[in-house]
Amino acid sequence: MIDVSVLSDSIKKWKGDALLVAMHEEDCPKCPVAPPYDEAVKVLVERKDFKGKKGSVVKVPLLEGNVKNLYLLGLGKAEESTPAALRDALTDALRKIGRERNESALILPGHKKSAPETDVILGEAIGLCGYSFEKYKKKEEEDGNGNGKKFVLKKIFIHEADTKKTALGQIFSDAQCFARDLANEPGNVVNPETLAQIAAGFAEEHGLTCEVWDEKKLELEKMGALLAVGRGSESQPRLIHLTYVPKGKAKKKVVFVGKGITFDSGGLDLKPSDFMKTMKGDKSGACNVLGILKGVAALKPKTEVHGVIAAAENMPGGRAFRPDDIIRARNGKTIEIDNTDAEGRLVLADALSFASELKPDAIIDMATLTGACAVALGSWAAGLFTMDEKLCEALLASAKQRGERLWRLPMDDEKIGETLKSKFADLVNGASRYGGAIFAAMFLNEFVEKGIPWAHLDIAGADFMKEDSGVYARGASAWGVRTCLDYLLTL
Repeated sequence: MIDVSVLSDSIKKWKGDALLVAMHEEDCPKCPVAPPYDEAVKVLVERKDFKGKKGSVVKVPLLEGNVKNLYLLGLGKAEESTPAALRDALTDALRKIGRERNESALILPGHKKSAPETDVILGEAIGLCGYSFEKYKKKEEEDGNGNGKKFVLKKIFIHEADTKKTALGQIFSDAQCFARDLANEPGNVVNPETLAQIAAGFAEEHGLTCEVWDEKKLELEKMGALLAVGRGSESQPRLIHLTYVPKGKAKKKVVFVGKGITFDSGGLDLKPSDFMKTMKGDKSGACNVLGILKGVAALKPKTEVHGVIAAAENMPGGRAFRPDDIIRARNGKTIEIDNTDAEGRLVLADALSFASELKPDAIIDMATLTGACAVALGSWAAGLFTMDEKLCEALLASAKQRGERLWRLPMDDEKIGETLKSKFADLVNGASRYGGAIFAAMFLNEFVEKGIPWAHLDIAGADFMKEDSGVYARGASAWGVRTCLDYLLTL
């Protein structure tokens, strides 16, 4: 974790490796940098080596003075600047500084006008810039010039900042990084049983309560859908229930539900090998719930928060569930199995039924649920499904604030709703490939008690990144953790 301090002394007196100056295009001629660095900037601007273009970073090695390297970060035109763009630009610049062997940096946030909560954004960028999942990799060698892929930035100073706000941003980012670490773990390390053990240890460490239901308890509690999905694996399914209760009377009660398929082979309807490669990430929703609870433990909101995780491994074993099977969910509804690879909605069916029994003010589930949502929205947005306007507006506002793109999709299509019906059971778990994300959301709605505000976040597509870009690092993104924490703080 990077150590963060506020510099109240003169910039001229600061001694360290890197000075990062962020400027909009119109600020360049003014050179808003303290002597002796303003002359270097002035020369670059006059030669048009630096124009303040969005995302541009120019490095200037300094031969004299207390600072080794000057970095100029372009923020584009002020009128076109957004909090998301600022957050991404700062993260990218700090990532570059850390990978170019700079152990300390001073940030001059000469961009306060670009966002009303710049200090929170700074905290997020600082917390996310150094993230990488290299637990199982051999240490990278340097290239002979002192450069390597390893991130070495350890100490950051910010000139004139609100430490409480930067700390809030770091809490957001720490929660996201925690969820990323879990989601990046392979299926041979994290299975339903080990995930339950991790959750129990995590709860004890952070003062939360944790209850785990094993396969015998799941049978007693009539969680037939979750049991069916996990039956083909040697590692049996688990329901994990974490609880945070604030001191005094809680203002609200919110339940976060996560899909925890620790590996998804597709079951008997086996996935093609190319589509199986990233299926360790099918537990991203569950990992996000744990990340949210980590943030909650640090923020200590006045809201009672529950995390419900349905964990299973979908494997084609001899006891695996089959197409044409009919299973009974916790709320009593029967489900005909059309496709064993549509398993996420089954484990969520039981989890949402359980969440409804807690009588919360809102339920929010997160799941890498459908390829259809990824096809519709791509890799940089997640789908929002809800019939509750107030909850919808609140989540969209928090997503915009935290720079995590969220797009509302319909879930009131009558024609798609008709395809939920089975000739042999109450429901069927799959139908046409067209409108697949809407079908899945409408299926989940069957397991939420009427009257409870509920939102479904389909994070398929946005859950895994191929390369570093802005706040996102290669691998699991933990998309939605910061959005949900922001939402909780609005209650």
